[in-house]
Amino acid sequence: MQKKIAILRGDGIGPEVVEQSIKILQAIAAKYSHEFVLEEGLIGASAIYATGDPLPESTIDLCQSSDAILLGAIGDPSFDNNPKATVRPEQGLLALRKSLELFANIRPIKVYPEIAHLSPLKEEILTDVDLVIYRELTGGIYFGQKEKTTNYSSDLCIYHDYEIQRICALAFQEAQRRDKKLCLIDKANVLESSRLWRRIVQDMSSDYSDVEVSYLYIDNAAMQMIINPSQFDVIVTSNMFGDIISDEASVLGGSLGLLPSASYGSKYSLYEPVHGSYPQAAGKDIANPLATILSVAMMLQDFGMRQEASDIYRSVEETISSGYVTNDLDKSKNYKCSQVGDYIVAQLLEESTIILS
Repeated sequence: MQKKIAILRGDGIGPEVVEQSIKILQAIAAKYSHEFVLEEGLIGASAIYATGDPLPESTIDLCQSSDAILLGAIGDPSFDNNPKATVRPEQGLLALRKSLELFANIRPIKVYPEIAHLSPLKEEILTDVDLVIYRELTGGIYFGQKEKTTNYSSDLCIYHDYEIQRICALAFQEAQRRDKKLCLIDKANVLESSRLWRRIVQDMSSDYSDVEVSYLYIDNAAMQMIINPSQFDVIVTSNMFGDIISDEASVLGGSLGLLPSASYGSKYSLYEPVHGSYPQAAGKDIANPLATILSVAMMLQDFGMRQEASDIYRSVEETISSGYVTNDLDKSKNYKCSQVGDYIVAQLLEESTIILS
């Protein structure tokens, strides 16, 4: 199988973690006789320095002509510390999401027993935590009409039924593939927009009769994520609530370096680690590449390459269980970003695999 992948290394540690993912793609291609055509584009601060634009037209063209996009990280402190800057790296990512109409952000959260002690929560609370959050990404209060005067400001939260239906369909389908449980997080006791979400989910549930649907207000859901996170399987929610609950859930596993994500539109898909650009570590070969590598596994899964994705998941689990990890996961170890990448490649090419359930 041949697939064209746009490679956007981005800023900070982005180039380093993406480099390890390229190694993984090359190993998978060699093992399964695939051809991955990798073409690179600029985005973020690196694009600003080179072109003055955080998202050049050439990058948009590349992404639109590719089967998938792999993104490293966006952000540069020289822009963060300059309040007068009119062009910022993050504008490139927002513009990319808009131009590709990426309406759904998918963030899996899994706690690995070997490193559960790194979480701020007690280990017994984290038993069997394995969930996925579906966040609507292009609607709601972040994109609604905004008004501002000297003594008044407002942000309009608006959702159309089709915006809710398309992401809920994805979430229902994922629930069918998993434990057949779907939780809608909203604030339907207060917000009309949330009542629309709840009505649409209720209407759609008859088409997915094998899925058990539950509902939580965002304030209660935030509490439940701390006291009993294992109750969740698939979560679906609006843009702002998804922003909140996914950031909260990200601390469960003990390291941002373990969290992949995907963003889907009707035509395009983008894969990226949850962590930021971590500029303090840039160029030091100490960043954790596992989140980016797991993002590649999500990409291959979406390509229909189930065995190939399973190989990566198994290899990452083996890497963690063996302790061959970067310093953020084990302070007594000093394995480099590149060494972890090489270790996973060795796992992929030398060991037999079975498809994970």
